[in-house]
Amino acid sequence: MKAQARHILVKTSDEAEALKLRLAKGEAFDVLARKHSICPSGKRGGDLGEVRPGQMVPVIDQVIFKKPLRTVHGPVKSKFGYHLVQVFFRG
Repeated sequence: MKAQARHILVKTSDEAEALKLRLAKGEAFDVLARKHSICPSGKRGGDLGEVRPGQMVPVIDQVIFKKPLRTVHGPVKSKFGYHLVQVFFRG
């Protein structure tokens, strides 16, 4: 099994919630990721590329492989910070 996903990683839950609201109002995920994400993937608009089970930390794995597609999930807390995650494809 593999999936295509992207995320935005920030330091606080409040920051993640504020970005989620901006996404809900129609702002572009990739633009916000480039501007706010503290993950190196931010430079690619948050694109995580092709992901397989076990590649990400367990809480992110759960979102990528168990939650509905094309929805912004989160904030999801990990040891790295707070993530907003969107999955496009799973198969």
